[in-house]
Amino acid sequence: MKKVLLGVAVVAMLWLAASVSHAQDSAKGEKTFKSKCAGCHGADAAGKPAVKSPSIKGKTAEEITKTFSASPKHASVKNLAPADVKDLAAYLATLK
Repeated sequence: MKKVLLGVAVVAMLWLAASVSHAQDSAKGEKTFKSKCAGCHGADAAGKPAVKSPSIKGKTAEEITKTFSASPKHASVKNLAPADVKDLAAYLATLK
């Protein structure tokens, strides 16, 4: 019984640590979004049809990186560190 309780406690601690880590990533990503992306994609990342900017809600780090490398419009953000792109994706995943 003690082993089961210890196992449950360890899993709970790991889950909590992952949740806190994800929240921190989202906060960093929000900061990056507001400074680098919101001007074209809107404050809610829903896009701006007037400037032909698509919605980027829920984009993955892989999708973001691919877009940066393929689009001359994103020259100013092509050099974001991989960690910053992951943080940005974590934030975009929180938007509904």
